[in-house]
Amino acid sequence: MRIAKRVGGAALLAAILPAASIAVELQRGTLDAWKEYIRRADARMQERLAAGRTFLWTDESGERRSRVEQGEVVVAPQVGRGTQEVPGGLIHDWVGAAFLPHAGIADLMAVVHDYDRYKEVYRPAVADSKALACDTEEQEFSMTWRRRVLFVNAAIAGNYRAHDFAVDGRRGYNIAETVSMREIENYGHTGEHLLPAGSGNGYIWRLHSIARWEERDGGVYLEMEAIALTRDIPGSLRWLVAPVVNRLSINSLTTMLRQTREAVGTLPPAAQRSALCGRRSGWAIVKRGGEE
Repeated sequence: MRIAKRVGGAALLAAILPAASIAVELQRGTLDAWKEYIRRADARMQERLAAGRTFLWTDESGERRSRVEQGEVVVAPQVGRGTQEVPGGLIHDWVGAAFLPHAGIADLMAVVHDYDRYKEVYRPAVADSKALACDTEEQEFSMTWRRRVLFVNAAIAGNYRAHDFAVDGRRGYNIAETVSMREIENYGHTGEHLLPAGSGNGYIWRLHSIARWEERDGGVYLEMEAIALTRDIPGSLRWLVAPVVNRLSINSLTTMLRQTREAVGTLPPAAQRSALCGRRSGWAIVKRGGEE
């Protein structure tokens, strides 16, 4: 197992080192392809709200639902093998599901809206986090992501906007997107500084997530579709590196869902919880498309 991890890390390092020596810029064509991809992803979410459609990805397969009900965190590529090439970049799109037993929507929101604690709940991937602005429908927050692979210590600082939508009293979803992302050069060392947006090594240029939840069966079913835009992998290395990148995506999403479940399971009683972002009026009921 340790040997396999070292080989995988070496393969990923082989892809990262060329990126570290040759900076890349986010191109207009890459960004346009990302925006179109996200438009289609959000449209798929809206299609789940139509009469007769299945709301949860979990319920699209009896075998998948059984695994989730038994406590497994299930993760799979949303499309294809989890990655899609676009001009000058790659889009990674994965979806995962978990069941939170003995929990309600209010419990889930108490964790999801507590942005100041993300650095505690989702460590070590989240190095820092802070709520920036909150109202009953929309929240803004900042996070610093970090990942160390062998000798590479990558860190990304980003600001995000999240919007809650309630379908009914027991179902809802959230869409979160990056407002800005900037790579941190020399992270953790002398001379640490932010690079201009869209420049650097291209570890992560954009993030977009779609979370769904449904309260039933004595708990809450939680799903997360995580979509990321990164620089492309050189063609000569893609056959070796792509499986490692996919494994990192699977592990990251699995860990995030498990950490959310653990945080919900260790919440103090509602009466003892401090005021959280978005809790003043519960979670907002907003019509499709965000129209009031």
